[in-house]
Amino acid sequence: MENYIRVERAKKKITQAELAKKLNVSRQTIHAIETGKFVPSTVLALKIAKFFNVRVEDLFKLESTD
Repeated sequence: MENYIRVERAKKKITQAELAKKLNVSRQTIHAIETGKFVPSTVLALKIAKFFNVRVEDLFKLESTD
């Protein structure tokens, strides 16, 4: 699964640590999601989308192999 969290973070000029703190997760969780090593729960995906004020579908895209 592709994601655009890094892009959205860059737009808001926030670090992984800052985003993690806002979402009550570890910085490592944000890193793992951004690098595709971890797929977030539905709840976490919704929280991330809400934080960036975008739709979940705008943050996460299925790849042809998914």
